[in-house]
Amino acid sequence: MVDEKRAAEFSRNDGLEQLLIELAERLTPANYQLTSELCTENLPKIFIVGPLRSGTTLFMQWLAATGLVAYPTNLLSRFYGAPLVGAKIQQLLTDPRYNFRNEILDFKSEINFRSDNGKTKGALAPNEFWYFWRRFLPFNELDYMPSPQLQKEANLTELRDELNALANVFEKPFAMKAMIMNQNIPDLAEQFEKTLFIWIRRDPVFNIQSALEARKRQYGDINTWYSFKIKEYPELRKLDPLESVARQVLSINRSVEQGIRDLPAHKKLIVQYEDFCQRPQNYFDQIIARLVRQTDINESEFPAYSEVESFSNSNVWRLRDYSEADAKRVYEEISGGA
Repeated sequence: MVDEKRAAEFSRNDGLEQLLIELAERLTPANYQLTSELCTENLPKIFIVGPLRSGTTLFMQWLAATGLVAYPTNLLSRFYGAPLVGAKIQQLLTDPRYNFRNEILDFKSEINFRSDNGKTKGALAPNEFWYFWRRFLPFNELDYMPSPQLQKEANLTELRDELNALANVFEKPFAMKAMIMNQNIPDLAEQFEKTLFIWIRRDPVFNIQSALEARKRQYGDINTWYSFKIKEYPELRKLDPLESVARQVLSINRSVEQGIRDLPAHKKLIVQYEDFCQRPQNYFDQIIARLVRQTDINESEFPAYSEVESFSNSNVWRLRDYSEADAKRVYEEISGGA
């Protein structure tokens, strides 16, 4: 593997980074107070898990657009260190209930189902919110810890309280990507009574292609590791890019499968990306059915489905470095023909 040097369009803005740190420091006291007042668990949290480039961003954009859930926006992400304060500010600027004579309408933008390596555009478009997660998770060389170590060193109770408070501020179930916890799902699940884990899976051959393409976009080549450094990273980083990515996808799927195995049926949902693209409303209905099991909200009180009938999936082979047959052969070899 080569060193992680991002392409120019993916480089961090150092000035913005410093400003966000300063803002978080100044707003932290108010955030603690709001969290303590609002941390009762009243509404479910929805966690999107699964491999990189499996369709999680599209699914999150779609879920946000349905109006069924609250979620981390690009605006809210600027307050990752004080999200409860950020949530109040977002309401002030964007919630129709607080619109005074149309003074501020600039933040109202449609979710357009486009993204670039998980990044979206628009103040109210979904954000991956990884800076928020890392406030509570003491991950260092790897984005994983054995459960006893994580329970001891992470601040999972504060994570729980802030997410409960965010759901209460927005008065909706709160949905977000949680792939940073792909290999620690039981540790996250035990923090909540009301939760739903949604595992996004994709045809592994095209999942592999998309991950390799993401490497090239982010770093300019396919040799540099992309996405979270899972527990298998030290070995996988040494492999040929095709096998490295294939094993990355396989390892994550196996970890998620094991992580949600013991959850009750109404607290988990498996979404096959290709099927979701064909019939998204089916998954909308399944999510509502699971939320009804965990709340006092009647099904009739949830919004009716009014989003797109289908999506075009991107399962067409484009990569020149390897063929579709190469990807299929390698995945079959490492997965035992699965």
